[in-house]
Amino acid sequence: MSASSAPDASGTPTLERPTAPGYRARRTLPLRVEAVRQLKRRRTLVMGGIMALLPIVLVIAFAVAGGSPGSRNGDVTLMDTATGSATNFAATCLFVSAGFLLVIPVALFCGDTVASEASWSSLRYLLAAPVPRARLLWSKMAVALGMSAAAMVLLPLVALAVGAVAYGWGPLEIPTGGTLPAGTAARRLVVVVAYIFVSQLVTAGLAFWLSTKTDAPLGAVGGAVGLTIVGNVLDAVTALGGWRDFLPAHWQFAWADAIQPQPEWGGMIQGSAISVAYALVLFALAFRGFARKDVVS
Repeated sequence: MSASSAPDASGTPTLERPTAPGYRARRTLPLRVEAVRQLKRRRTLVMGGIMALLPIVLVIAFAVAGGSPGSRNGDVTLMDTATGSATNFAATCLFVSAGFLLVIPVALFCGDTVASEASWSSLRYLLAAPVPRARLLWSKMAVALGMSAAAMVLLPLVALAVGAVAYGWGPLEIPTGGTLPAGTAARRLVVVVAYIFVSQLVTAGLAFWLSTKTDAPLGAVGGAVGLTIVGNVLDAVTALGGWRDFLPAHWQFAWADAIQPQPEWGGMIQGSAISVAYALVLFALAFRGFARKDVVS
C-alpha cells in the first residue's frame, strides 16, 4: 500500500490518502457482525431474561392476591381486568412497564454501545481498521434500536403465551366498557408496541448522544434514564399547562386510545411527531459530535 501524488486545481501535487486494494468502506463492520457481538454480551441476556420473567412474576402475584386488584374509587383500569384473558394480561404488562421498565433496555442498548468500546480501549482500533466513523455509528445505532425493539416485542409475546395458559384466550375487556375480539385486540397490541417503540426514540437518541460523549457506559445509560425521569416529573407539574404538550412523557400512554372500540389516533400522532423530532435532533448531534471528536480510547 503506497501513497500517490495527484495535482490539485493549481497544479501543485497533493498526497492522496492511501487505501488497500479492494477496500470498501460500506463493507466494514457489517450489521451481522455487530449484532452477534451485542447478542453475546451478558447484559443482553440479562435484559432478555427480565422481559421474559415479568409476565410470569405478574401471574404469580395475581395468584397470590387471588386475582386482579379491585378498584378503590370505582374507576376500572387495565389492572382490574388483567386476568380476564390473555389479551388483557398482555395489555396490562405493557401498561405497568411502559412508564419505566421499557426505558431501561432502550437506554442500556443505545447508551452502552459506543461508550463500552471506549471503556474497553477498543474504539480507536475499530476506527483504525479502518471503519469510517459514520459507518461505525450507523451500525451501532441500527443494532441498538433493533435490540430495543426486540425487547419490546418479547414482553407482550411472552405475556400472551403465559396469559393464554393462565387465563385462556378470549376477547379484551375494555375498562371503559365493551370488548374487542381476540384477533382485533392482538392487532391493536401490535400498534401499541409500535407506538411505545416510537415514543422511546427520545430516550434512545439521548442515550446514544451521551454514549458518544463519555467513556463511561453507566454515565450514558444513567444520564438517559435520569433525564427521562425528569421529563415524567415535569409532566406531573400541571402548572406548566400547555407546555406539557411538548414533553414526550406527556404522550407516553396515548396508546390507550388504540384499545378502544373506536380508536383515536390524534394523541398517538402528536406524540409520535414530538418523539421523532427530538430523536432526530439528538441523533444528529451524536453524528456531528463524534465526527469531530478526538478519539483516544
